[in-house]
Amino acid sequence: MVEICGIALPEVQCGEKSGEALEALLSDLAKVSNSRERASKLFQWLIHPIPAKSFFRDTWEKKPVLIKRQNPDYYKGLFSTAEFDRILRQDDVQYGVNLDVTSYTNAKRETHNPPGRALPFTVWEFYESGCSLRMLNPQAFSSTVWSVLSILQEQFGSMAGANVYLTPPGTQGFAPHYDDIEAFVVQLEGKKHWRVYNPRSQDEVLPVVSSPNFSQSEIGKPILEVVLEAGDLLYFPRGFIHQGDCLLDAHSLHITVSSYQRNSWGNLLAKVVPAALEMAMEEDVDFRRGLPVDYLTYMGVQNSDKDPRRVQFLCRIEELMKKLSTFAPVDAAVDQKAREYLHDCLPPMLTSEERASSVQGAPSRWEDGEAVDVGVTIRGQTRVRLIRSGIARLCSDGEAVWLYYTADNSRVYHKEEPKSVEIKAEQTDGMEFLIHAYPKFVTVGSLPCESAEDKVSLAELLFEKGLIHTAEPLQRS
Repeated sequence: MVEICGIALPEVQCGEKSGEALEALLSDLAKVSNSRERASKLFQWLIHPIPAKSFFRDTWEKKPVLIKRQNPDYYKGLFSTAEFDRILRQDDVQYGVNLDVTSYTNAKRETHNPPGRALPFTVWEFYESGCSLRMLNPQAFSSTVWSVLSILQEQFGSMAGANVYLTPPGTQGFAPHYDDIEAFVVQLEGKKHWRVYNPRSQDEVLPVVSSPNFSQSEIGKPILEVVLEAGDLLYFPRGFIHQGDCLLDAHSLHITVSSYQRNSWGNLLAKVVPAALEMAMEEDVDFRRGLPVDYLTYMGVQNSDKDPRRVQFLCRIEELMKKLSTFAPVDAAVDQKAREYLHDCLPPMLTSEERASSVQGAPSRWEDGEAVDVGVTIRGQTRVRLIRSGIARLCSDGEAVWLYYTADNSRVYHKEEPKSVEIKAEQTDGMEFLIHAYPKFVTVGSLPCESAEDKVSLAELLFEKGLIHTAEPLQRS
C-alpha cells in the first residue's frame, strides 16, 4: 500500500522482467472457445497481478490502484507512436472527430483544432510546438485496439472505449477534471507524472457527467502522485479528479481504456419509473384520483413547511411511491438498456476459425465472368452456435419479438443505426434455446421450433446475418 495524505492506496510492485506479448496473448485467446472466458482472461492480463475477483470487490468504483511493473514491454503491441503516424498517413483522420490538439499552459486549457483532415505535416508541427494529441477512437483505425476492446466489452457488460494521448516532453495537455467513466490508464511509451484527487464532495462520487475544467485551487491535495512508466497501469473510478504532465526528459504515450458510462442503477431506474407510472395509471385508480383542490395553497417552495396539511400530502406521495414499485417492468427496462448496449458495442473481430465457419468465410465469389460457389446448405444435422456470447439478444416490442445484434455495428461509435431482425413467433423458443446453449454447438434439428422448416430457416437467417457459425465449414449447395 502507498499512504498519501493519511490515505492508504493500493500499489502493486510486479518486479517482472517479461510478460506475455500481446500478439501471442491474443493468438492464445483466439483458441479459447467461450468468449466470456476470453474476456475474463484478457481483463486479468490487463490488471495482472491483481485477481479480478478482488479488484471488483475491493477497488472497482471505490478507489484508485497503481500497478508498477518494471517491464516496459508488458503492453507492447497495443499501440505505438509509429502506429499513430501510420494512421495519420493512411487514414482519413479528421480534427475534432478523430483527433484533438490541446494545450494547458498558465492554467489555461485550449483546443487548437483546425478544420478538415489531420495530416502529418500539420499534426507533427503542433506536437513540436508543445501541443498534446488525443486520438478519440483508435479502435476505428487499429485492429489490435478493436480486438482488445471488443473482447473486454463482454467483461464489463458495457461498452469499452479508448482514447490515445501523445504528450511532448515538459508539457501538459489537459486541465484537472474528473470523468464519467471507469478509467484504466495504460502507459505505452515514455513516462508521465500523474496526480489523482478524491472527489470533492459526496455529490461528485460516481458522477453522471464529466466535470468542467478545474483550477488548481479548487481541487486540494492529491491522494496519489506517481510517475507512470511504460508497462505501468493506473486505474481510477469516475469522479476522481486527475491531471497528468510530461517530465522534461521524455514524451508520453498512453491509452485510456474506459467503460461504465451511464450504466448505473439510476440509469436503469430512469427507464423503469416512467414505464411503471404509465402502467400504474392504467391499472390502479389510486393513481388517477384527483389532487386536493387546495393543495397549491400549502405545497410548493413558496409555502411554509409548518402547515400540517403538508404532512398528510407527503404521506400520500410516499404511499403511492411504494405502490409504484409493484408495477415496475424491470425486465422490459433491462431489455431497453441491453438494446442501447448492443448499439454501443463494437462488432466482434472474428478469429480465423470463426471466419472460416461463418458467412464471412463463405466461398461465394466472382470468377471468370460469373458468380461461383453461391449458396451453402444448412441441414438438420448441421451443428451451430452463436459467434459470441453477447452478440444478440431477444427483446419484445408489443406482440413482435426482435433480435438485436452487434455483428453489423461500425467500429465508429453509433455510425450505424441499431441492428435488429424480427423473429417469428414459432421460432422464438429456438432462438432462446440457441442463446442459452452457448458455448456448446447444437444441431439445427434440436432447436425447439414447431417444424423442421422453421428450424432450418431460423439457422439460415442467423447465418446470413453473421450471428452464428458452424462446427465445420459448410458445403456448397
